[in-house]
Amino acid sequence: MNITAKLTRAGLCGAIALTALTQAGCMTSTPVYDQHFGEAVRTLRAMQTLNPDAGSNTDPVMGVDGRAATAAMDRYNTQFTKPQADVSAFAVGVGSGSSLDSQSR
Repeated sequence: MNITAKLTRAGLCGAIALTALTQAGCMTSTPVYDQHFGEAVRTLRAMQTLNPDAGSNTDPVMGVDGRAATAAMDRYNTQFTKPQADVSAFAVGVGSGSSLDSQSR
C-alpha cells in the first residue's frame, strides 16, 4: 500500500470520527431526565408548606399587637445597621490581659 492510500484512509477515518463526535454533541440523550427536571424542588417545596391556602385566609393574626410587632421589627432591623463587633479567634490571649507573667507570680 502506498503512502497516498494510507493518508486517504486516515483522512477518511478522521472525517468519520469528527462527524460522529459532532453529531453526538448535538444529540440529546436525556429525554427522561428533562421531563422530570425540577420535580424534586417542587415536591420539597410542597412538603415544607404548612398551609398552601394561607394567602386566601383574611382572618387577622392573633397574639401580637401592632406596637409590639413594630418594636420587634425595629430592633431586628437595627442589628444590621450597627452590627456587633466580632471577636476574632486569633486575638484570644493577645493584648493586655492578665497572665501569670504580668502578675509576677
